[in-house]
Amino acid sequence: MNPSYAVEDLLRLHAPQVLGALVRRYGHFDAAEDAVQEALLAAAGQWPRDGVPGNPRGWLIRVASRRLVDALRSEEARARREETAVRLEPREVRAAPADDDTLTLLFLCCDPVLAPAARIALTLRAVGGLTTAEIAHAFLVPEATVAQRISRAKAKLRAAGADHPFRPPGPEDRDARLGSVLQVLYLIFNEGYTATSGPALHRADLAREAIRLTRAVRRLLPREGAVTGLLALMVLTEARSAARTGPDGELVPLDEQDRSRWDRAAIAEGTALVEEALTEGPPGPYQLQAAIAALHDEATDPADTDWPQILALYDVLLTKIPDDPMAQLGRVVALAMADGPEAGLAALTALEPRLPAPVSAHRLPAVRAHLLERTGAHRAAAAAYRTAARATESLPERRYLQMRAARLDP
Repeated sequence: MNPSYAVEDLLRLHAPQVLGALVRRYGHFDAAEDAVQEALLAAAGQWPRDGVPGNPRGWLIRVASRRLVDALRSEEARARREETAVRLEPREVRAAPADDDTLTLLFLCCDPVLAPAARIALTLRAVGGLTTAEIAHAFLVPEATVAQRISRAKAKLRAAGADHPFRPPGPEDRDARLGSVLQVLYLIFNEGYTATSGPALHRADLAREAIRLTRAVRRLLPREGAVTGLLALMVLTEARSAARTGPDGELVPLDEQDRSRWDRAAIAEGTALVEEALTEGPPGPYQLQAAIAALHDEATDPADTDWPQILALYDVLLTKIPDDPMAQLGRVVALAMADGPEAGLAALTALEPRLPAPVSAHRLPAVRAHLLERTGAHRAAAAAYRTAARATESLPERRYLQMRAARLDP
């Protein structure tokens, strides 16, 4: 392995943990984030040359702490502020559980003082390490909108200052943050499972981190149905990851995957989690999506998939999240598989005016192409595949869509 790749992976892994440690200890989210970025840059320059230290997380915390203290001292010129900065002199950092600081940071960023969209965008940046473009794809909004949300969130935290300490939530306000926490984890997982851009379809580091953090949240809230349902959804979805790409990284659609490569132990765990989640109160969106994933995973052959039951679950899901574009498209596919492609195409035509531009530009023509191909309208299907290929920024998806179009060209 190229040493630089190993360093990049380490930095990506430790960045949210280091930021969580600094914020938990010092506060000053914005300054702490800047200090962590400086420490990451220092590590990126030194570690490939001098070797990775024995405790890379501790190294990053020490360097970032020094940078943060230096920044605070420069800003706090008066004697009283200088005394405060002296008390912040970094001491030897003891090892703490990796879950602890990242989970703390996760709940910190989901502070109710911030608007829901702003807290989720900030958390995706700080905890998930997603770029502004990746967050914009997840929200289906322009990049400039996301950048403004993150900037305003930081400014609000900075302005709140001592009147609103940036501290871990107690039991009394944990529930107020839980919805945002789960949404962030779901978005991080989705970006890991199907990257919105770049050369790789699957970013295993993000998917694994989302699952790890969701397990940590479940340990904190063991009988919360939404948490159990989200974990089940992630585990059942990730169980198929080994079969989603071919030898050269090409995309393999669900109905063409070698199901012997699916992780049966993970499927068993996910199915048990679904059953547990459905006993923990009325089913919400995560529990319902997990039940749909379980039906896919339980089918040993594509022909064995219980599409009528999946369609019924989508109908219930859309009563919970009626405006979710991916759930709406999922229902169209289920309807087409249960009642025929013509029924799916009619539903897709009715749905098209209500879909946001990013979905209608890429996902909608891809679904239309698949359904047109099933009706035998190969020329129209090829044109729709090419439209979808031009709209996606994922190279594996683009190659797959172009290949489908080429195969149908007369």
